[in-house]
Amino acid sequence: MSVFSYKQRNNINLVIIIALGLLIAYSLQSIFSAILSTLVLYTIMRPAYIYLAENKGWNRRFVAISLITVSIVVIILPFYALSSMVISKISELRNNEIFFKNLLVKLQHLSPVKINQDLIQEGLNRLGNWATQLFPSLISSAVNIILSLLVMYFLLYFMLIERSKFERSLIKYAPLREQNALRFGDEMRNTTYANVLGQGLICLVQGSLVSLSFYILGYQDPVFWGIITTFISFVPVLGPPVVFVPAAILQIANGHNFEGWAMLIFGFVVIINIDNVLRFIIAKKVGNIHPIITVIGVIIGIPLFGILGLVFGPLLLSYFILLVKIYETSTLASERLERIKTNNELNEL
Repeated sequence: MSVFSYKQRNNINLVIIIALGLLIAYSLQSIFSAILSTLVLYTIMRPAYIYLAENKGWNRRFVAISLITVSIVVIILPFYALSSMVISKISELRNNEIFFKNLLVKLQHLSPVKINQDLIQEGLNRLGNWATQLFPSLISSAVNIILSLLVMYFLLYFMLIERSKFERSLIKYAPLREQNALRFGDEMRNTTYANVLGQGLICLVQGSLVSLSFYILGYQDPVFWGIITTFISFVPVLGPPVVFVPAAILQIANGHNFEGWAMLIFGFVVIINIDNVLRFIIAKKVGNIHPIITVIGVIIGIPLFGILGLVFGPLLLSYFILLVKIYETSTLASERLERIKTNNELNEL
């Protein structure tokens, strides 16, 4: 005979499960970004997989491998190639002391207030170090990058080929009612599309406009600065001006008044406002993410994930808010049912 009752055994098992779960989660913290990337890619690839493997009847493994290959070619390889380019460019600018000295002298002529050159130089160095750390280096982080990619695509492959079983398990073990679990899945899909595809499209358009305007007006390195704008544009409103305003001021300092003022006017009239137009269109298709959520999410995400935090930070915050809304809805529904039950009992008396 056991010294524990049935209820006590269940409680002890629950405590053990929670403790082991926390231990496993702690052990997997180094690949948390890979796990989150898997969920994002699964959500994006799911419609294509269903159409090809289930509706068209194509081989499931072939479809999964094909989608993974496309994601590597379209997302992974360009991202790390661009990261390497950004890191090398930042290092080049940081090592060019003459450029920064000439820049400070020109800014001093434009500013009515005396500029502390040592303070600005130190700030630029810190900004360069911070920006370099945001982007993953293929050389210094090769092992971690390869491990994360292997884990991500390993999980993604089996999640795709066993899609039905995987989703049934999620519904079964989710601490939500089935209808709320299905609702969470739909809202998660819309949130992911709005954050990744929607916001990604906005950033790509703004980065392309900056690159094109830089090229037409004769600015240096238009492609590079367009790429930088694409990344920074994940922060609404603040993003593009961080690039085109200093560039325009520098042109004015060099005596190119038309190029400088034209960039400022085009930037504030077109590049910034295109954000609002595209958000309105995207909101009709997949939903909208409030700029406050995006900004706070970026602040949360960058320390955790580096440059990927521009996407994952707002995504995590959106998921959290979504769970709070579902919990609130469930609580209100339970309270209504309890009131109805109480009223019926009183009526019977």
